[in-house]
Amino acid sequence: MRFTVAAAGSSPTEYVSHHLGHLTVGEGLWTFHLDTLFFSIALGAVMVLLFWLAARRATAGVPGKLQNFIEVLVDFVDNSVKESFHGPRQFVAPLALTIFVWVFLWNIMDLVPVDYIPLLANKVFGLEYMRVVPSADVNAPFALSLSVLVLILVYSVKGKGLAGFGREMLFHPFGRNPLLWPANILLNLVELIAKPVSLALRLFGNLYAAELIFILIAMLPWWIQFIPGGAWAVFHILVVPLQAFIFMTLTIVYLSLAYEEH
Repeated sequence: MRFTVAAAGSSPTEYVSHHLGHLTVGEGLWTFHLDTLFFSIALGAVMVLLFWLAARRATAGVPGKLQNFIEVLVDFVDNSVKESFHGPRQFVAPLALTIFVWVFLWNIMDLVPVDYIPLLANKVFGLEYMRVVPSADVNAPFALSLSVLVLILVYSVKGKGLAGFGREMLFHPFGRNPLLWPANILLNLVELIAKPVSLALRLFGNLYAAELIFILIAMLPWWIQFIPGGAWAVFHILVVPLQAFIFMTLTIVYLSLAYEEH
């Protein structure tokens, strides 16, 4: 693990602020973070390519290393879905696998030394800003969690029916008294909104903090960066799959709660 020093002549505040800036287009609400979009799509393409290669090279004989790895990963995710989701798994299992691998690839970009890709983008394309960790940009985790929210609503209707979902919104948790319906609806809406918010903020908070620490380490003299940088990278290797696992597991649990009748 090698870290580069801060650009000569820049203050610590300028250095940190620059590394936390995004390559953007548009203004206000319609500001798009092009670096987050690019790396999210690129890492998604890497994920698809890996699974396509594994499927193409799959054999009933002695499996290769890639096939072994993919089979272990698929079995792990499938068992997680079996334990938590008790409805039809034809869609939920592939969804959980996609979320786990994609978020894992997002997170692992945090282990790339903070100056390498931004400097390369500046030298080759003349770009001033470039952030490479999609999960450290709050927009990416929120976009993924909002997709989960849509699926929660879909599975609520699918499992209970539209009438059953409506009854749950009206009668849970305080009962059928019409005077309590507004409180029931309010609490259910708060619970519904809290799920994607907690999903997104948990992932974003952990990866943003990790990225910030890597940036601060990169400001140290080059001869001392290896000690704190190496220690933090080793610790962060544990955080990378853990956050992907938590996001996947909570998605499965939320879909299971939405599907089951209460």
